[in-house]
Amino acid sequence: MALTLEHVTKRFGSHTAVNDLSLEIPEKEIFGFLGANGAGKTTTFRMVLGLLNPSAGAINWKGNPINYGVTDQIGYLPEERGLYPKLKVKDQLQYLAKLKGMGKHESEKELGRWLDRFKVPEYLNKKVEELSKGNQQKIQFISAVLHNPKLLILDEPFSGLDPVNVELLKEAVEELRQQGTSIVFSSHRMEHVEELCNHLCIMQKGSPVVHGSLKEIKRSFGKKNVSIHADFDLDYLGEIPGVLKHKKTSEGIRLQVSGEEVSQDLFSAIHQKGFVRKFVLEEPSLNDIFIEKAGASYE
Repeated sequence: MALTLEHVTKRFGSHTAVNDLSLEIPEKEIFGFLGANGAGKTTTFRMVLGLLNPSAGAINWKGNPINYGVTDQIGYLPEERGLYPKLKVKDQLQYLAKLKGMGKHESEKELGRWLDRFKVPEYLNKKVEELSKGNQQKIQFISAVLHNPKLLILDEPFSGLDPVNVELLKEAVEELRQQGTSIVFSSHRMEHVEELCNHLCIMQKGSPVVHGSLKEIKRSFGKKNVSIHADFDLDYLGEIPGVLKHKKTSEGIRLQVSGEEVSQDLFSAIHQKGFVRKFVLEEPSLNDIFIEKAGASYE
């Protein structure tokens, strides 16, 4: 395992921000870290980075405690962005790379490569304050990865980005994983976690409520979703045994069922009632699981 947290607790006075958290984050994978505001995600990240000391427990990277001897191998994109607005992109990022042990020639080459990749080579000599919020976000991301970290922590990396730039960053994150970087990221967007992560942890009030592989979490949840688009009223399907929830959509109805066998009863119930354009049995979404396990919608 790349990163392990064993019975980690963090207290601030009488408030427990993280409570007895044990995680194993696999090497060379993207690990999703979810939880509403105040769930303990950022506090956990800060303990991993050595910015906060745990009140109890141990955090190890490849079997050893994290200290200043290994910080060159770690990259961090904080949720609250922290670039200097008056400094030029080149001066700022080369300085940050130097702090991580990179030489000037090497960092200049890597910076050029990343700016080209994000289609903003003309920003090299611009001040950060001259850039749009989305392009500042790209520069902040580059600052976290410029030194080729082995462990990368991304706290809400896609916030404030339009769909085109989200895809650019997602491709970059996936490429870093393929090159051997272990990545931990939190996101408000469940679909990003489902798309990128094999393993995840959902936090609630400082404690993990779901932890494991995405495939196993979905399988153990048991419940399924059925989406039906039809040209006739489908409200009566909510009364069928085994239907746990139902919600009207613009094109029909979406139902949560206790198991896939209930879908057969639904299919029989709409048979010969009218024109059916779509009938799909789906895996539960991560949002469904979060709502049930954490008791509220993530957003």
